[in-house]
Amino acid sequence: MDLMQLAAQAIEIAHDAGDAIMEIYKRDFAIYEKSDESPLTEADLAAHNIIVAGLEKVSSLPILSEESTDIDWATRSSWQDYWLVDPLDGTKEFIKKNGEFTVNIALISNGVPVMGVVFAPVLKQTYVGVSGQGAYKITDGEKVAITHKAHQSGETWKVVGSRSHQSPEIQALLESLGGESELIAMGSSLKLCLVSEGAAHLYPRLGPTSEWDTGAAQAVVEAAGGKVTVIDSSDPLASDAPALRYNQKESVLNPYFLVSC
Repeated sequence: MDLMQLAAQAIEIAHDAGDAIMEIYKRDFAIYEKSDESPLTEADLAAHNIIVAGLEKVSSLPILSEESTDIDWATRSSWQDYWLVDPLDGTKEFIKKNGEFTVNIALISNGVPVMGVVFAPVLKQTYVGVSGQGAYKITDGEKVAITHKAHQSGETWKVVGSRSHQSPEIQALLESLGGESELIAMGSSLKLCLVSEGAAHLYPRLGPTSEWDTGAAQAVVEAAGGKVTVIDSSDPLASDAPALRYNQKESVLNPYFLVSC
């Protein structure tokens, strides 16, 4: 597979989906409830349809999207390469109209996110990561390489958190870092992207997420030199923690994880 070519195609598809989302974002829109009572909007469905149609034109690989979760494990377990899609990550942010939502397209190979595109339509920012080729950010058509930023001794820890999910466990982790820490609130997969571009040092996630929430942004983080690792509750900052991987089990729920520089 030519990952750079697939990345270019995925960028175009993500932007098309983002255009459809913005048409709905600018007007009143219908809100539905999924089986888990999380909100689903017209925009999720419109973006899903555009992305699936676009990916089917560029490859014959199977597609797992948040809006097509009825693919059983017996089928998914045989997949080596597949597309992992979240047509609109941050539906709550979309409904609040704060702009912090994203379109996410990842290519997974043997459990590893090897290419990812994260597009924030309101912010007009696109994050791209390609395994072995690095990561970059496109803002208003300008492409700039990005890389993680290591924490320096005595420097304030910049820790990304969710606008929608906070917990005592997060506070305990912040205290365990030592020194001063600053919590940066952000929605959707943009939280991972902040670490990838050096705007934050850590993003601990001690709450529920699904694989499509993280796949694309993890590809960006890892291509930028950062890590996304499974959290061990006894040692959340363990340096030898295993990397977060995909399609390894029937459930599509992620374990708790840490995005770090």
